[in-house]
Amino acid sequence: MASQLTSRASRWWPRTVGRLATALPPGRVDWTLLAAVAALSGIGMLLVYAATYNPGDAQGAWNFLERHALHLVCGAVACVVAAALDYRIPRAYAPVVFVVAALGLVLVLTPLGEVINGSRSWIVVAGVQMQPAELAKIALVVAIAMLLGEPRDGETAPTSRDVLFSLAALAAPLGLVLAQPDLGTAIVLGAIYLGMLTMSGAPVRWIVGLLGCGVLSVAAVWWFGLLESYQVARFTSFMDPQADPRGTGYNATQAMISVGSGGLNGTGYLQGEQTSGRFVPEQHTDFIFTVAGEEFGFIGSATIIVLFALVVWRVLRIAANCQQPYARLVCVGIAVWLFTQVFINVGMTLGIMPITGLPLPFVSYGGTATVSQLLAVGLVLGINARHRGFE
Repeated sequence: MASQLTSRASRWWPRTVGRLATALPPGRVDWTLLAAVAALSGIGMLLVYAATYNPGDAQGAWNFLERHALHLVCGAVACVVAAALDYRIPRAYAPVVFVVAALGLVLVLTPLGEVINGSRSWIVVAGVQMQPAELAKIALVVAIAMLLGEPRDGETAPTSRDVLFSLAALAAPLGLVLAQPDLGTAIVLGAIYLGMLTMSGAPVRWIVGLLGCGVLSVAAVWWFGLLESYQVARFTSFMDPQADPRGTGYNATQAMISVGSGGLNGTGYLQGEQTSGRFVPEQHTDFIFTVAGEEFGFIGSATIIVLFALVVWRVLRIAANCQQPYARLVCVGIAVWLFTQVFINVGMTLGIMPITGLPLPFVSYGGTATVSQLLAVGLVLGINARHRGFE
């Protein structure tokens, strides 16, 4: 039986690779985007190892690194497959993807969900952790692109009816994410929707009205005390970390100390005292930028930011070249997603944004997040490879 399976795999793999190569010719691959993402992923492997390294137990860091490498391999496979697919295939299955993502968010709120750091955001099955909110981001992108990027006959832009349908699509994942509660992901979902709505050509009154409703909602949430106590603590510590440096302001204070201690060139790889002393919690996930700041210094940190800027610019450039509204909105949604998450993550380590628990794309340790982000890049690469042939 094993020999038969091996024989079938040996025949299937070359055919599959050949089909992928034919579907995605090298001349139509955005190598700049791919190189920037690969560089960030490589830097992430270095930082994950440094963040988990213990001179007395190096094996623990290797275990983290091996798992992270496996996540990257799975993400790379998803990226290649998504890039090789015709953009109309993900479009055709957008409703199915959206429903599956919504069901995942519902399951999080059942006994299958696990509370980590005060938020019920994970599903744990047989020791394997999944975070449906990460998949919900890409599901929202393709669903909103479908609703706003396909005007009816005789129309050139979304109508108020289309906007209402898209708001209904946003409400489902947004409400379920807030119920966890995961405020950081909720902010990203809102930013994705607003960015896509703005670029879709929808009536301006809707954009202005939603911005106003957003401001009023934030004020109402704060005024009526609808936030959890730990979420309130995060915001108050953001306003004045030194007010309680050993309590609510501890994370922000230690993060700024780590970044500042690196100076221009950094302390050197695996030589950071803050990093090796584990003064910053969750430094292999949410606060991984502090490791770069301490051990690689301003030059290393700036390099990471420049690479992210390059990624967002290339995605927006591909969006600008798209003639088909659906494909253009998919690229816009992914660009807004990445920009918002990077801005919040880096900002909270520098003390300019509240701590919300968002990982740094392509760099932080993570399974579902890594795969979903690389899958999103694959969608953009596939769109770019076929933008000349859009109907």
